[in-house]
Amino acid sequence: MHIGTARTALFNWLYARARGGKFLLRIEDTDRARSTPEATQGILDGMDWLGLDYDGEAISQFARAARHKEVAEVMLASGAAYKCFATQDEIEAFREEARANSASTLYQSPWRDADAAQHPDAPFSVRVKAPREGVTVIHDQVQGDVTIRNDQLDDMIVLRSDGTPTYMLAVVVDDHDMGVTHVIRGDDHLNNAARQIPIYTAMGWPLPVYAHIPLIFGPDGKKMSKRHGATGVKEYQAMGYPSSGMRNYLARLGWSHGDDEFFSDAQAKEWFDLDGVNKSPARFDTKKLENICGQHLAVMDDDDILGEVEGYLAAAKHPALTAEQKTQLVSALPYVKGASKTYPQLIEKAHFALTQRPLDLDEKAQKQLTDVSNGILKELTPHLQSGSWDREALEGAINAVCEAREIGFGKVAGPLRPALAGRAVTPSVLDMMLVLGREESLARIADFAAMCPSA
Repeated sequence: MHIGTARTALFNWLYARARGGKFLLRIEDTDRARSTPEATQGILDGMDWLGLDYDGEAISQFARAARHKEVAEVMLASGAAYKCFATQDEIEAFREEARANSASTLYQSPWRDADAAQHPDAPFSVRVKAPREGVTVIHDQVQGDVTIRNDQLDDMIVLRSDGTPTYMLAVVVDDHDMGVTHVIRGDDHLNNAARQIPIYTAMGWPLPVYAHIPLIFGPDGKKMSKRHGATGVKEYQAMGYPSSGMRNYLARLGWSHGDDEFFSDAQAKEWFDLDGVNKSPARFDTKKLENICGQHLAVMDDDDILGEVEGYLAAAKHPALTAEQKTQLVSALPYVKGASKTYPQLIEKAHFALTQRPLDLDEKAQKQLTDVSNGILKELTPHLQSGSWDREALEGAINAVCEAREIGFGKVAGPLRPALAGRAVTPSVLDMMLVLGREESLARIADFAAMCPSA
């Protein structure tokens, strides 16, 4: 499930949910080589991670092949479609000759108006009879009225020579049978709408409302692809982006509501309308994504963050948190989530709460193993052993050492950081001590002091 697919699904979800409609999920698995169980599960997992709930069960398009074939046969019987006995070699020979003569390669089957008596006893495909004269107008909610000359349309195949229906037929039949009223999809399908309309016409079915949205481009202005980095939704979960931030960013990618950049799901549902969708392609910007995700992390409920952290660790194939680590992480969240943009950043900042004694010191932390650090920590310890264990009391204890040594707060925080976290770069020392509690904080300080040389 790629980012473009996810954005399209999100737009459909927002549009349906805001209007009390139904949001349906169909797995278009007619391409049997690509439609593996793993690929289908990837779509379902991506929808689940993004929080895009759908109504009813997911529908397999392949499972409805008999119904698609039935419609093709109805069209054949009514004269809206015809049997084509042209072979692949004949079609390719026609196109090679057309290319050599700089002519149109649009195949015009000689069997379109052939008498049934002329039909050979041979395999055939079924082609729709597309209009040859005039124009087809697509009334699109995003692109406006799009006019396509009918002489540019081919008699597309709806049933292959092996009797299997094509995707182009299956999509139309399924949309009709599922009661789809609005089709919101990428504008690379715009020409497909013109090719599919003859099926609706032939069957006497009402057309859905079309809204073809622009594609997503990379920072270089070219269609999003793997050369720009990650493109799959699951890759972004494995990189640790919060799903609410991804929803917010994708909603804003090609759609706008004034100058609003950061908004909730409820606001997106209230505001979203097709009028706000831009016609031009949107550019994917990782920095903007991270900025939005950081804003969402700052306001998310701690329980929601914990659940998403567990999902991130699983997606990234990292070890799961122990029960004790989960408890400690929740305790640390109020102090670390406001400064994090992704879950890897959040976990790094919460490292002090997730690790256990004896701490492994990183390279910068080891530089604090000095006699000066030893002296500061030993002088601080008595101030921490009694009295209240709150921010004011802890700040007072550190300030007492600062005054006695005539040094700044940072000079005391210098050895305290590696003592409490094993790292030189950490959250506030006061925050860490509040999370760790008196007993654990003093034990870590004692461990670190014992590693320092004496004065």
